[in-house]
Amino acid sequence: MSDFFNNPILNSPFDTPNQHWELNVDGQPTGKIVQARRNAQYETVAVPKVASSTYQTELFRDEYDPIPIINDIRQHLKEWRRLPLEQCGVTPHTAKILHHWREYDFPNRRPFFCQVEAAEAAIWLSEVAECHSDTTKKKHSRIRQHLKSANLAANPDLFRIALKLATGAGKTTVMAMLIAWQVVNAVRTPNSSRFSKSFLIVTPGITIRDRLSVLETAHPDNYYRKFNILPSDMQQDIQKARVVITNYHAFRLRERSDMRPGTKNLSSITRSLITGRGNEVQSTETEGQMIRRVCPELMHSRNIVVINDEAHHCYKEKPAKSEEIRTIADREEKKRNRETARLWISGLEAVNRILQVRTVFDLSATPFFLSGSGYKEGTLFPWTMSDFSLLDAIESGIVKLPRVPVRDNVSINMMPRFRHLWDHIKNELPRSRSSVPNGTVVIPKDLETALGSLYSHYKKVFKAWEQNQLGMDPVFILVCINTATSKLLYDYIAGVEQSVESNHAIPGRLELFSNYDQNGNRHPKPRTLLIDSAQLESGEGLKDDFKEISTVEIETFKRELRQTKGEHAVKNLQDKDLLREVLNTVGKPGRLGSSIRCVVSVAMLSEGWDANTVTHILGVRPFSTQLLCEQVVGRALRRHNYDITDEGTFDVEYADVLGVPFDFASQETVASPKAPRRKKRIYAVSPERDHLEINFPRVDGYFYDVGNERLIANFNEESKLQLTLDMVGPTHTLNKGILGKEVELTDDRLESVRESSIAFHLAKWLLMERFRDGAHAPKLHLFDDLLRITREWLSGYFECADGTKRSHVLYQVIADDACLKIQHGIRSHQGEHRVQAVLSQTNPQGSSSLVDFETTKGDHDLWPSNERRSHVNLAVCDSGWERAFCQIADQHPRVLRYVKNHQLEFRVPYQKSFRTHTYLPDFIVVVGESNMKCVNLVVEIKGEKSDESKLKANTMKNQWIPGVNHLEKFGRWDFLELSNLQTMSNDFDDFVGIVLT
Repeated sequence: MSDFFNNPILNSPFDTPNQHWELNVDGQPTGKIVQARRNAQYETVAVPKVASSTYQTELFRDEYDPIPIINDIRQHLKEWRRLPLEQCGVTPHTAKILHHWREYDFPNRRPFFCQVEAAEAAIWLSEVAECHSDTTKKKHSRIRQHLKSANLAANPDLFRIALKLATGAGKTTVMAMLIAWQVVNAVRTPNSSRFSKSFLIVTPGITIRDRLSVLETAHPDNYYRKFNILPSDMQQDIQKARVVITNYHAFRLRERSDMRPGTKNLSSITRSLITGRGNEVQSTETEGQMIRRVCPELMHSRNIVVINDEAHHCYKEKPAKSEEIRTIADREEKKRNRETARLWISGLEAVNRILQVRTVFDLSATPFFLSGSGYKEGTLFPWTMSDFSLLDAIESGIVKLPRVPVRDNVSINMMPRFRHLWDHIKNELPRSRSSVPNGTVVIPKDLETALGSLYSHYKKVFKAWEQNQLGMDPVFILVCINTATSKLLYDYIAGVEQSVESNHAIPGRLELFSNYDQNGNRHPKPRTLLIDSAQLESGEGLKDDFKEISTVEIETFKRELRQTKGEHAVKNLQDKDLLREVLNTVGKPGRLGSSIRCVVSVAMLSEGWDANTVTHILGVRPFSTQLLCEQVVGRALRRHNYDITDEGTFDVEYADVLGVPFDFASQETVASPKAPRRKKRIYAVSPERDHLEINFPRVDGYFYDVGNERLIANFNEESKLQLTLDMVGPTHTLNKGILGKEVELTDDRLESVRESSIAFHLAKWLLMERFRDGAHAPKLHLFDDLLRITREWLSGYFECADGTKRSHVLYQVIADDACLKIQHGIRSHQGEHRVQAVLSQTNPQGSSSLVDFETTKGDHDLWPSNERRSHVNLAVCDSGWERAFCQIADQHPRVLRYVKNHQLEFRVPYQKSFRTHTYLPDFIVVVGESNMKCVNLVVEIKGEKSDESKLKANTMKNQWIPGVNHLEKFGRWDFLELSNLQTMSNDFDDFVGIVLT
C-alpha cells in the first residue's frame, strides 16, 4: 500500500473527531494531540418507546451524545483498512473501487483522506455492518441499533445517514464517489437490492443545483471522468446512472395548468361560485404529479438513493414548548427554518411513498438542528456517522486559515471590538431604506474603521496577486442584515449614481471597489456587486425593492453580455438569471463576474457558493449562533491553489474576518423560556381629568436663518472636541488563526491628509449640511467665513489623544460631531441666529389624551400620579430618580399639570452622524400661577452626562426651545436638566421661580 494515508496534508492527524492540537497561550499548536470535551453542545432528546419487537427500547438516552458512535465507526474503519481487500467483507466490485481510491496514481489531485473516509463510512455501514454473519451482526449491533433507532425517532418514513464534512473539504467529490460505488454494483449485480442506479440530489437553492450538474454523466466536465473516480474499465458502467438534481423549492405543490378553463389562481369566493354545490375545484398538483414534474426520469425506478446537499435544512420538526423570542429577526429566522424544513422533508416523504427511497445520504458541513426545529439549536443530527470538522480541515491544511481579531489597542483585557462588531454599530444603522436621506452616505464610525482596516489589508493582498500575475483579483465580501444596510454600504463602497447637487456620480470611498472613476464616470466593468442571495436561491424572482436598487447593475451586466455574446443572449434573460450568473462566476476569468472584487450581500451568501478567491469577510449583522458564524466564514475557506509543494504540503492561504464572532471551539447555548408577565394598562383618565390635558408640538426639524451678514464664532469650553481611540475605534487590530502567521490590520487611508484639507472638508460639510436657505440650496457666499471659522476651531478647540491622528476627524460620524460644535459657536456679525421649528405636516400637535397602552413593569416602576396633577393614571418610571421627581411634581404648589413621556410620542429630533435621531425627554411639566400665565417645562432627569446626552441637551437649548418659541402658538417653553438627587427639589423650585419671574 502506498504512503497515501501518511501524507500530512491529505491525512487527518486525529484518530477520533473530538481530538485536536493542544495550543499554547498564544494560540499556537504545541505538537501534542489532546481529547476535546464536546459533549456539552449536544442535546438530550427524550423519545417514548416504540411498539416494535426489535426496537422496544428508549431510542435516546437522557444525555444523547453521537460522538461515541462516530468514534466507534472511525476505529472500525481504521481496523477494516488493514484487512486484505478480499477479506474486508465487501463485494469484489467495491473492493476494486476501494483499491483504486487508495492505490491509484492520480494524474491530478487525489481524493483527500476525509473524502475517502466519508465514502468508506457509507460503504462499511451498508456492506459490512449489515452483514448477515451472526458474529459480525453482534459486533456491530450497537452501531446498527443506534442508527435505526435514531431514524425511527426522527425520520420514521426514511432511512438517513449523515456525513459531516467541513466547508471546502469537497462534498461534491464524495457525492460522485457514492454514486459511482452504487451504480457499478447495481450494474454488475443486477439482482441485488442493496444498490441503485437511480439518484435524486436535492439542494437548498439554484446555485448549488447548477453547480452539482457535474454529477450528471452527460456533463462535459463530470467528476467521474475529470477526477478519475473509477478505474478505466468501470467508466462505462457509470453511464447507466440516472441522476436528477433539483432544489427543494420544486417540492412545493403548484397550481395545475389542466384545470377547468378560467379557474386557475382564483380567489376562494370566485372558486366557490364556479364550483357551486359540486366537488371543490382541485387547483394544485397531486404528489404524483409533482414528482413527475420534478424527476420524470425516475418515474419507472424503484429503490432510489437520495443525496441531500446542505442537509441541515432538512429535518422533521419536533413539537416543542414555547420558547422566548428574543428579537423580530429571531422570530423570522425560526419561521424560515421551519418552512424550509417542512417543505424539504415532506417532499422526500412523498418521493418515498411513490418511488420508494432506499437510503438518504445527508452531506453538510453543519448537520445540526436549526432554531425553530423543536430540538436544541446546534444539536448534531443523531444519524451522523462521519465527522470531519472545520477544525480538522483547518489543521489538515485543505482549507484556508481563517484569522479573527484577538487583540486591539482599544479593548484592553476585553473581547476585541471588531470581533463583535454588530454590538457596537446596531443602533446607528438604518432600519429601513426610507430612513436613509437621499444623497447621504454615512456609516457608523466603528464600521468605517473596521471596513477601512480590512480594506487596507485587502490592498496589500491585491497588489501581491497583481505582481504574481494570477489573472484574477481577490474578493472582499460583506454580509449584511437587510437591504437598508446593504444599500448604504454599497453606496459608500461603490459610489452613488446621482447626488443632490448635480447629475454627476459620486465615486465610492474605496478606490479598488468603486464602480466610478474619480471624475464620476462609470468603469466599463463593475467592481462591486450588490446581491440578495436568498431571493436568487428560491428561483421565484426578485422582489421589487431589490430590483429597484439593482437597476443600474442589471443594465450594466446586460450591456456587457450584449457586447460579448450579442443581443440574442440578452433577449430572453430575466434579471434574476443575470444576477445569478454574475454571482456564480465571481473570480472566474473570462466570465460575466470576473471583474467583481467586492460582493455586498443581503442576509447570507448562498451556501455552496464556490468562489475560491475570497480573502476578506466583514460581517454587518447579528450572529446568534456559532452555526451562523461557521456558515459565513465558510464562504471564504475554499482554497485557490491545490498544488502540492516539494515537501508534500499545500501553501498556506489565509482569510481575514472581522465582525463575525467565530469561535474555533465553541459550545451552543439557548435561552430558557420565560413565563409571561402580568400587564397593567396605562391610560389618560377621561373625562374626569380632561382639564389636565397637555398639548405639545410635533417637530420634524429646524430651519436656520443667519441672514446675509458676515459670520463670526464665539467658542467656549463646550466647543472643544478631544479625539480618543474610543471615538475612532481600534486603529490596530491583531488577527490570528489557530495556526499560521498573524497579521495586524490598520486603516491607512488617511495617512497623508494635510491640515488644510481637513479644514476644507469640514467647512464644505458645514456648508452642505448646516447652512442652506429656505429652498435647501447651500449658501455658497458663506464658504469663506466657514473655512476661516473652521481653521480657528481646529487650531484652538480640537486635540488628539491616545495616539489618534488629526485626519481621523474626517471619519464622517466624527466630522458631524465636529461640525455641530462649530455650528453652535457661529453667529452672524449682528448677533442674529434665528431658529424656526419645522412641524409635522400630517400631525403637528400631540396630546396626553392619546396615551393608552399596556406595560409589564412592576409596581415599583409605576407611580400612581396625583389625580389633580396628571391626565394619566400611572407614570412609568425608569429609575428611582424619576419616582422622586414624580413626588416633587405631585406636591409642588406651582405645578399645574405634568405627564411622563412614555408612549406619549413626544420626540425631539437631533442631528448626529448626518442623520436625524430621536431624543425622548423624561417629563413635560406645566408650571405657573394659572393657565393664563404658565410655562411648559421639558424636564430631563440625568445622572452622569455622556457626549450623547450633552448633544441632546444642546439641541434642546439651541434649537428646539428657541425654534418652538418663535412659532408663538404653543405658548412659552423652557428646558431643565436635574442631575443631583439630593438637591433635586431645591433645584426645581429655584428654576421655576426664575422662569416665572
